[in-house]
Amino acid sequence: VLPYRIIFLAVVLPLTFLLYRPALSILRRRASTADNEASTEGAAGREGAGGTAGDAAADGRRFKPDRPTLWDWFLAGLSIFVTLWPLIGGFDAYLARSFAPFIIDVVCAFALVALVLLATWRTVGPILPLIVAVFILYANFGALIPDGWLIGHRGYGLSRLTSQFVMGTEGVFGVPLDVAATYIILFTIYGAVLELSGAGNFFLNISLAAFRKSRTAPGRTVTMAGFLLGTVSGSSTATTVSLGSVAWPILKRAGYPREAGGGVLAAAGIGAILSPPTLGAAAFIIAELLRVSYLEVLGYALIPTLLYYLGIFLAIEFDARRFGVREVEIAQTSFWKLLVRFGYHFSSLVIIVVLLALGQSAFKAVVYASLLAFLLSFLDKKHRMTPPKVFAALAKGASGVLPVAATCASAGLIVAVLTITGLGLDLSGIIVDLADVLSNNPTMMLLFTTFFAAIAVILLGLAVPVTASFIIAAVIIAPALTTLGVGTPEAYMFIFYYAVLSEVSPPTALAAVAAAAITGGNPNKTMLMTWKYTLPAFLVPFAFVLAPAGAGLIADAPFLQTVLVTVISGVAVAALAVVTGKWMFGPAGPIERLLCLVGALFLLYLEPTTVFIGLGILIVAVVVHLSTRKSRAASKSDTQARSPQEVSP
Repeated sequence: VLPYRIIFLAVVLPLTFLLYRPALSILRRRASTADNEASTEGAAGREGAGGTAGDAAADGRRFKPDRPTLWDWFLAGLSIFVTLWPLIGGFDAYLARSFAPFIIDVVCAFALVALVLLATWRTVGPILPLIVAVFILYANFGALIPDGWLIGHRGYGLSRLTSQFVMGTEGVFGVPLDVAATYIILFTIYGAVLELSGAGNFFLNISLAAFRKSRTAPGRTVTMAGFLLGTVSGSSTATTVSLGSVAWPILKRAGYPREAGGGVLAAAGIGAILSPPTLGAAAFIIAELLRVSYLEVLGYALIPTLLYYLGIFLAIEFDARRFGVREVEIAQTSFWKLLVRFGYHFSSLVIIVVLLALGQSAFKAVVYASLLAFLLSFLDKKHRMTPPKVFAALAKGASGVLPVAATCASAGLIVAVLTITGLGLDLSGIIVDLADVLSNNPTMMLLFTTFFAAIAVILLGLAVPVTASFIIAAVIIAPALTTLGVGTPEAYMFIFYYAVLSEVSPPTALAAVAAAAITGGNPNKTMLMTWKYTLPAFLVPFAFVLAPAGAGLIADAPFLQTVLVTVISGVAVAALAVVTGKWMFGPAGPIERLLCLVGALFLLYLEPTTVFIGLGILIVAVVVHLSTRKSRAASKSDTQARSPQEVSP
């Protein structure tokens, strides 16, 4: 296992230095370009700043066609040498001296660590490598921390850190890098094959054809297209940009304000990371950590994904009425003609699920799916996968994995520090102790712990990519949840969803910023609109962990329980859509919306008592809404019925 990871990193690091330019050289080049070109590139750069590894690969924030400099070639050559050092001097001998490494081992190890951080800086920005550097300093100088501090430790020398960082299956060569080397690279190549074989165009066209003429057709089209395009890119920002170029003119003609249209685009783009069968990179890490099949992780994600899209569809329905959205005729080929002619593009997605259901590995499933997509491409003359296109797909897939691999290697270093110092358990204990200070009631302790956990994951996600934030949170926060009785799958899925939802959380909200750049709307207002559309997704994960019945939402419970909690959660999502959409059967006032919010929160606790209370509150909300709506209608009729003579001059 370890030699394969070493060889993979020895290929990835040099390519990163040769393909990704340093930020300084980009600034110099932009300063010398024409104003219009500079502004365009600047928008693209802002969309990707601090984004996820998949987003950085998709929008090509620092990927430039410039020729590498001599410095880049030097870094590439050095990275090959220091990465392959364990194999150059004899791998068995290298492992045998892991507890007493030679000086050359220490030098090569920390040179490799520095190169990994530099590669991460080039691909996903400076924040993650700076955080890793702080963790490394903490591991080395922990003895300087005062004795009374909980996070203090005895400190570890360079030899011990060398063993922890690179001389085993932890640190740089840990599970995250193994996932990138085994699964993620194949799925990025598969996505590139799908795109070049015409699947991306087909998914967009069939979404346009599915809702050709209705008041909510534009919004539904964007949502459906986001779900399908997510199978190609797996990136929220890339999906948002792909959708926006086609769908924003339609949304604009329908009467959507710029910020609302941007919110729809960004919310649909986020679904790219949440939607089976090709979830984000963190999903593969969940499978490895839980030691379950990727199919089980897909099962965990299915119901939350359905609830997520239910919330978006309802929000679109309500906004169509609130904004007075018009019907727009979408010029497109017949849905059935498109499906018959190009429906074969779904085949590769189906084969992934079928092979996983038959017990095959995700590795084998994606290889066969890629081969099938390649063969079926010859049914369309325009998108046949000729040798140049095959090479382009391989190149695009390989370059797409570079930011992910760098992120995984850096995150592995953080995990290594958390493990060797015990900081992960210390921080987990701090979270539980803080909840205990607020309340010693077990139920309230769990509620406070999950609340603190959600905030921590979102804040972490604002600073580092989704994959890295999940890995770090899985080590620090998951133990706090499991200590209080939450199942491990539920804890990991809770962390996964909040890591993803950091993509729409102000002040960064990468997907929303990308959407605002397309629509020309105010970025901050677009972020708030995106947050409005995704509010149900922010609250549903609490149902995973607050009650045992919540396991049904990730299909980790008996069938009838799963169906029941799904229906209850669906009602809660509908109530939350009323809260954010300000619409029920007509305009919803503050009282109805407040009642719906309280009722939804009771429902999401998923205990029989709270469910009945929540349903009762929602019934009251409906009654209040209907009565106020009737009184408003009567008042309006009286006003219209008054004669002109009754109005004083």
